[in-house]
Amino acid sequence: MILGIKKLHELVKEKQLVENLCDRELNNPEGAGFDLRLGEVYQLEGDGFLGVEERDTPKVKLIAKSSYAKASEDKGLKKDNGSLSETLIKDSFIFKPGEYYLIKTMEKVNLPTSLSGIIFPRTTLFRSGLGLFNGIVQPGYSGELTFGIRNLGKSNVKVSFGARVVHITFHEVLGEGNQYRGQWQGGRVATDGKEKQI
Repeated sequence: MILGIKKLHELVKEKQLVENLCDRELNNPEGAGFDLRLGEVYQLEGDGFLGVEERDTPKVKLIAKSSYAKASEDKGLKKDNGSLSETLIKDSFIFKPGEYYLIKTMEKVNLPTSLSGIIFPRTTLFRSGLGLFNGIVQPGYSGELTFGIRNLGKSNVKVSFGARVVHITFHEVLGEGNQYRGQWQGGRVATDGKEKQI
């Protein structure tokens, strides 16, 4: 069963189901879920490995971040004289044809074990030639969300940071859901070298 807006707003208020929602989603959302906004863009570098028990994703480089970012929330950014590197703080980002990136949301979700989240691209994304690569948000996951995005078209596509790019719906888990215990908990984007899978 998909949860409706009234119930979602209750869970946002009481349980912080989704943090950092924009005013539109708090006051006048569409459909039966929330739109989430572009917050960070990463580029993949090097090789990756996915084994039976170990994995090592390609290294990632943060190449652009929303100008809405607060200094206290920045993680992993190079600092110059105590301030954020201005080269990373942007108002928008151009997705080039044929290029693959990882993107991260401005919002953070906090799912109880009774709910899972399903992500869909907003239709303007694929109408612009951008393909989204995503998965299910497992019960018990907490953190920002990361997706793959590739420009499948022939034109540059400029997207403003803070633009709504994906839609999340929340689904009730019948029976007992298991707590997510994966290593992506907390919004981590890539592995830090080879690691054993949980």
